[in-house]
Amino acid sequence: MIKIYRQLILLTTLCICSASLSAQTYRILISNDDGIESPLLAALQQELAKLPDVEVVVSAPNENQSGSSMSSIGGPTVVDRYYQDGSFFGYSVHGRPSNAVTFGLQVLGRDDAFDLVVSGINQGANVGDVSHASGTVGAAMRALYLGVPAIAISQEIEDVNTAASARFAAQLVARYQQQGAPEGVLISINIPAGELKGVAVRPMGDSYLQTGSYELIEDSGNRLTYERERIRVQSTDASTDTYSYQQGYITLTPIKFDWTAHELIDEVKSWDLQLVE
Repeated sequence: MIKIYRQLILLTTLCICSASLSAQTYRILISNDDGIESPLLAALQQELAKLPDVEVVVSAPNENQSGSSMSSIGGPTVVDRYYQDGSFFGYSVHGRPSNAVTFGLQVLGRDDAFDLVVSGINQGANVGDVSHASGTVGAAMRALYLGVPAIAISQEIEDVNTAASARFAAQLVARYQQQGAPEGVLISINIPAGELKGVAVRPMGDSYLQTGSYELIEDSGNRLTYERERIRVQSTDASTDTYSYQQGYITLTPIKFDWTAHELIDEVKSWDLQLVE
């Protein structure tokens, strides 16, 4: 009888601990590269805040920082408390997306660490080679660098349902919350315009944006002003995220830090380069 009683106590204790763990608050830091005033950031914040047992904190650049990748600004970090419609919304960081994420994780998460960083929703796709320059992806990569799982989400500029994009991101966040996130990997989500055909998991590949030419539009002595022609290119490589995105699929791409061309390690060793005095 005593043995049965002890087992009941143990079972009750385990149930209480399990309930406590399941109710533990899941902390999410969200950022972007379009700036804290972006309505797409607000849409993401509102959707993620609907998830149960979740706390969402915003730390985003004070202005547009598109194309800044993982770059950061040195010196003192200036941060404003930012309000929308009279209510506190988040922290406006004078710097790059990388600065905003670093401030969020190391200051706002000092006493209560974040479980996840979500960057976006970006206005414009970040598929293929464009990802390397993206401030949206760069913010998520900064989180990985600091040891926190991350998601980057981007969508086409026009003819896209932002609320649906936010719900799609929330679906992945909920999975992470329940089952855990992969370590050392971020998932880059890209949502195209128009009628969606489905979801495709693809590696990065191809470049859909290229620079066609530079046209001189102003010459004022020592200062020259050029306008850059940006050309959209149709991908023909069906194995890439760029191709699937252009065909109307939401793309998911797992991205890691390691850019090493491992297949060339032995060849480079064979070059037998020597120290130069």
